Amino acid sequence: MDKSICPRFEKAITILSQRWTGLIIYQLLSGPQRFGTIESAIGVSGRVLSERLKDLENEGIVKREVFPETPVRIEYSLTEKGVSFEPLMKEIEKWSQHWLEPEEIQ
Repeated sequence: MDKSICPRFEKAITILSQRWTGLIIYQLLSGPQRFGTIESAIGVSGRVLSERLKDLENEGIVKREVFPETPVRIEYSLTEKGVSFEPLMKEIEKWSQHWLEPEEIQ
């Protein structure tokens, strides 16, 4: 019996294991947000956030929408593919509430 890890599962874990990616997806579950809102909500540097958002956009998980206003407004939101992470994120949230003690959180 072949016990190798499914390539699709491996790809999913690779996406989610990038630092800040899970938090960005979790943050965007509440709806479209501007860059500065995401940045301050999760405490990530602008450079890293920009990289992660581009990665997530390339994966079809996040959509970047530019509004032709003055000044230009840009919002990020989850695509259907991104929103489908919600049950997974809620389960991780439940798991963390049950199994992680506050002193274990750094």
